[in-house]
Amino acid sequence: MKQLEFADEMTRTLKPQGRVCGGSCGCHRYVHLVKMRDLDNGPMPHIREFVIQKVVDHHLHQMKNSGGGGKCWIPGYKTDLIRDAEPLIQEEPLKPWITLKRNIKNVKYIPSMVDIRFKSRYVCVDVGAPSYGSSIGSWFKKQYPKQNQTFDVFAIEADKAFHHEYKLKKKVQLLPFAAWLRNETLSFEINHDPGKEAEANTRGMGRIQPSSSTLAGEVNLIQGFDFADWLNKTVKERDLVVMKMDVEGTEFDLIPRLIKTRAICLIDELFPECHYNRWQRCCPGQRSLKYNKTYNQCLELFTSLRQSGVLVHQWW
Repeated sequence: MKQLEFADEMTRTLKPQGRVCGGSCGCHRYVHLVKMRDLDNGPMPHIREFVIQKVVDHHLHQMKNSGGGGKCWIPGYKTDLIRDAEPLIQEEPLKPWITLKRNIKNVKYIPSMVDIRFKSRYVCVDVGAPSYGSSIGSWFKKQYPKQNQTFDVFAIEADKAFHHEYKLKKKVQLLPFAAWLRNETLSFEINHDPGKEAEANTRGMGRIQPSSSTLAGEVNLIQGFDFADWLNKTVKERDLVVMKMDVEGTEFDLIPRLIKTRAICLIDELFPECHYNRWQRCCPGQRSLKYNKTYNQCLELFTSLRQSGVLVHQWW
């Protein structure tokens, strides 16, 4: 039994202030170490005695009773990880396609900073995963340090054009829906970057909106699902959850929902691409008209996530 599993079992079994003696002890928010000693057992094998006590976390109890208010309990090691992470880029890049891509080299991944063996399960969620090679195959499988742990990989992608490819990937579970605020039918807009001609075998970047919304580009109807609810039901706090998010501006809808439902507390490391009215590579001096958010709004979003205990990285 892993340390966190043992501590969870003690939390379930003991009454508040109850104690138990045993030969192992895990670090857990509800279980505190009272004392530890080595027993003189003569010729018998060495025995180390632990006495642990269940405690009541009044702060967490109040958070649960009040709906949480989006606040997460942040263990000390997460605070240390965020403190030691690469700094956020404060000034808006004039050439974001260069600056943000270069910044990937500065990223400090959780497994490169701390031993992750204390986690019970390892999960990677790719939200907005157009093709296997776009991030799971090219980045997560090849570059993300895993410390020889096996990850459960989920790909969330509503565009049917990419579903066949995932059927061939036995170690990736595809959720053929759009990550959204609730379960409902959505409009998915297919469009293309300015300055680029549409190619027959490629898909443009798309936005999702409720089906009653009016969109200007090519529109398909897709099924959205309550992403925060799914996350709360799929992973636990003792899991290591790594998430990449590229949802074409919907991050400004999804992330507040994750915070409100406290599903954000389940995410250890987040790689979101934040979509804003960035300077265009094709057209010097012109900003993208596709998104109305600013770089400062992206920066505020990233800052709030780090304050919530999520190690967020600026992604490209």
